[in-house]
Formats: sequence, structure tokens, C-alpha cells
Amino acid sequence: MQTHFLINPLDHTLTAALQDKIDQKTKPLGSLGRLEALALRIGLIQNTLSPTLTNPAIVIFAGDHGIAASGVSAYPQSVTAQMVANFLAGGAAISVIAKHNGLDLWIVDAGVNADLNRHPKLIEAKIGKGTRNFLDAPAMTESECAQAMQAGADIVQERHRAGCNCIGFGEMGIGNTSSASLLMHCLTGIPLAQCVGRGTGLSDAQLSHKLSLLNQALARHPGQRDPLAALSIFGGFEIAMMTGAYLKAAELGMLIVVDGFIAGSALLVAAKCHPEVLDYCVFSHVSDEQGHRALLDHFGAQALLDLELRLGEGSGAALAYPLIASAVAMLNEMASFAEAGVDAG
Repeated sequence: MQTHFLINPLDHTLTAALQDKIDQKTKPLGSLGRLEALALRIGLIQNTLSPTLTNPAIVIFAGDHGIAASGVSAYPQSVTAQMVANFLAGGAAISVIAKHNGLDLWIVDAGVNADLNRHPKLIEAKIGKGTRNFLDAPAMTESECAQAMQAGADIVQERHRAGCNCIGFGEMGIGNTSSASLLMHCLTGIPLAQCVGRGTGLSDAQLSHKLSLLNQALARHPGQRDPLAALSIFGGFEIAMMTGAYLKAAELGMLIVVDGFIAGSALLVAAKCHPEVLDYCVFSHVSDEQGHRALLDHFGAQALLDLELRLGEGSGAALAYPLIASAVAMLNEMASFAEAGVDAG
């Protein structure tokens, strides 16, 4: 199984040439704001003055969590499998947004606690029918965690072979904000109370109960600072698969569109293992889930959108894709002063 990834840091050789190409477009300097910085970043990721976006895709990893049985979510665990069916039927938010924006959508059964019907867009990679309850035992064995990471890497490799060079990751799993909160606390040192949010819409009393349970989990498994150990103890099969997916996508030089809080927790694990993975990331949005803004600050990242989203599913990544496509189009198709015969200022 692949546990080490060869991720090259970005080559900044073309920075000056890219900036000059942007500055020579028929506009006042900097007048397209952060779209210009986005275009430059994409050019650096692809190491070209003329980047392209081919077969862009969103991959949703779905898995169930043992902690859900302890009442950390406003929804029952059965919703995970039901939402997978909704994704595949085209009825979910991500299904509609991805279709509208021309994104290829794939759903991965990473560890749903149900037997799912076969579907052309469903990738079967089930490690188990949900993780263990980390109040009682580690969510995964080290072997299961490594297997999940490898599966995520393999799925990205297959998308890359199919011509995809821009990819975003989403997730579905009742209880997975609990895992994300614990991973964020363990790997950043930010107090747990600042990492725990309302998830699917908890009341004040439910939020207090959730925080109490997660503090119990920390007492049961204290001092977790190693990223892969924390992932195996507190993570989910879908989070572990996303971790491997991020690392493989960066190794392959793909443009990675990062979604929200849970997707960010998987990226946090990946970045603690290989910091260079962040070079290949564009952060789509800042979530309304408590903790996400602090997580973005930890990454030193500025998101493209702030729409008060807290849905997950890769929805923020899909919504941000038109901005990415617009940045590439600006770089490739907008006329320069010389081409248009317009006097520069």
C-alpha cells in the first residue's frame, strides 16, 4: 500500500511571465482582483502560461460512523445510505450543481452501513459497514486506515487516467463533523470547543451533549498528535479515503478544489503528512460550520466564496468551479493591449 507520496513543491519559474501576461490584458492593473491571483495559481500548478481544465470531477466519499449511535447528529445513521441513493438519482444539491456546471460526479461507498445497489456512478470501495464508536475503541485499525487511504489514491489515479486534471472531493456520513472536530483539535491544538459546531443543525442542548461526548473521547484516547494515528482513532473511512485522494491528486499535479469543514479535516491530515499538498489546492468556500474559518487560517488560505454554506457533499467546490473556469478563460482568451490595439495606461 502507498504510504509515501512524491509531491513536488510548485515550480515558481513562470511566476513573472504569468503575472506579465495577466497585467497585459485589456484592463487596469489588478482590476479583476482575486481572479487574477487565482489564474496565476492555476498556471503555476500546471506549470504553463496557458492552463486547461479537462474532465473536471467531484468525487463524494460516503461512510458511516460508530459515534452516530451516541447521538451526536440530528439525523439517524440511515440517512447516509439514503443520501447516497439521492446523489445517484440526481436529486441532491451536489447532483444538480455538478450537472449545471459540467462536473463529472462520482460516489464512493467507503464504508456505508448498508448494502448499496449497483450503479454506473457508484464506486464500491467499502472497508467496513461503518467505523467503531471511538468512545469505546479506535474508529479504525491502522490497517483499515491504510487500506482506505490507498483506495482513495487509487480512485484519483483512475480519474487522472480518464483525463481529469481538476478534482474536488465531497463527503457524506452522519456523525462525521465529530470526527472532523477531533482531528482539527488534535492536529492544530485549537481548543476543542472552538472546533465543534452544530453539524446538521443541533440545538444548544444537543451541541452541549456533542461536546461532552467528544471530550470523553479525548480522555479515552489522550495525546493524539501523529496525523495517521489520530485519523485511525477518530476518523472515518470516507475521511481516510479523502486523505489518500488529496495526496495522490497532488502527486499527479492535479488542481484540487477543497470543499468545507470535513473535507478540510482530511486535507489537514494530508498536509501534516506532506505539507506540499497545499500547493495544489484552491479553497472553494468558508463554511458556516464553527471551526472552518480557523482551519482556513491554519492553512493560511483565503476561500473564494463565503455563502454561509454548511452542507458538505462537495457543494462548495462545485459552486466555485465557474470562478476557476473563468480565471482560466481570462488568462487564455482575454486580449492583451497589443492584440486589441488599445493604448496601455
